[in-house]
Amino acid sequence: MADSTAVDPAPVVVDGRPTGEPLIVLDHVDKHFGALHVLQDVNLTVHRGEVVVVIGPSGSGKSTLCRTINRLETIDSGTITLDGKPLPAEGRELARLRADVGMVFQSFNLFAHKTVLENVTLGQIKAKRVKPSEARTTAMEILERVGVANQADKLPAQLSGGQQQRVAIARALAMRPKAMLFDEPTSALDPEMINEVLDVMVGLARDGMTMVVVTHEMGFARRAAHRVVFMDAGQVVEEADPETFFTAPRSERAQDFLSKILTH
Repeated sequence: MADSTAVDPAPVVVDGRPTGEPLIVLDHVDKHFGALHVLQDVNLTVHRGEVVVVIGPSGSGKSTLCRTINRLETIDSGTITLDGKPLPAEGRELARLRADVGMVFQSFNLFAHKTVLENVTLGQIKAKRVKPSEARTTAMEILERVGVANQADKLPAQLSGGQQQRVAIARALAMRPKAMLFDEPTSALDPEMINEVLDVMVGLARDGMTMVVVTHEMGFARRAAHRVVFMDAGQVVEEADPETFFTAPRSERAQDFLSKILTH
């Protein structure tokens, strides 16, 4: 089966860090919600083909960080660039950006009145101006890849939560994004469905997709991440390769966080 998604070759890794060119760059980013300073002078570079997993306690700014990368949240100061270009403010350029950066949320956000196949073809046809026949071919290839091609004619409500989330991933992949953002993609799923979604994400990581993943799934971080970024109180406190982070975290805040979640 021809792979219809545009992913980059896996990055060359030296000392646990990819050496590919920067694809996503956050430079001194600040964000407030009223008096709450949710992102405080955040600096982060994600290289082409790199998988960065962002972890931290609730309210640490992880999801807000993820949502600023495709401008679902605006920032107060600093800059964010994608593939060397600053994020556009609005209009067609912003729509193009959202096609270049796929986003998968906790809630699946599928169109309830459209079939699985229609959900995955709609963006291709409307935003990318792909012919319907080509969009269907691409959609079926990607639905096969994520394991739900046999559900193509069903409505989302007829699917399990794990299947719906895999359809959401397929919908984002169908736009041939340069990067994928995952905002706690398994947190709304029943435990038995979590691995079927994580397995798809591990496959994407192995294929070289650039990914920023906000998650509580430490097993996924260990298995798929090139780098773990630990956030607390709106700041990037620590970042390291998974082995280093999980076995020898440097900061007291990371040590405390890991001691609470890894002992249960």
